[in-house]
Amino acid sequence: MDKIDIEKIRNDFPILKKKINDEKLIYLDNAATVQMPKDVLTACDNFYHDAYSNVHRSSHTLAIKATQIYETVRKKVQKFINAADTSEIIFTSGCTASLNLVALSWGESFISAGDEIVITAMEHHSNLIPWQQLALRKKGQT
Repeated sequence: MDKIDIEKIRNDFPILKKKINDEKLIYLDNAATVQMPKDVLTACDNFYHDAYSNVHRSSHTLAIKATQIYETVRKKVQKFINAADTSEIIFTSGCTASLNLVALSWGESFISAGDEIVITAMEHHSNLIPWQQLALRKKGQT
């Protein structure tokens, strides 16, 4: 296996050039906010300057362009993770929204009274509270 060049990867992330207390920034709060590489920052900047509009909500030129970009990204993600279909790809605003979506959709459909929901004591609240609430709704206890 090839050795991973950590410095090359770090160089793709402009914010990681910052120093905190004279030390290289190491950012580990990715469940809350993921730092973006240069290519993503550039793509977002281009989108906001050239195509920013509602996706799948209108038929004007900017909305059509925004929808095309959005669906192109969905296809790229499908290919990257080897999903069978683009309908399997769901974009959310972040980890909390994603976990709530899973608990409220899959959990409501497939978790029944008497089932056990196993999580660790180390979970972030975004992966704890939705399951506790689901357990209360399903069997009245956590």
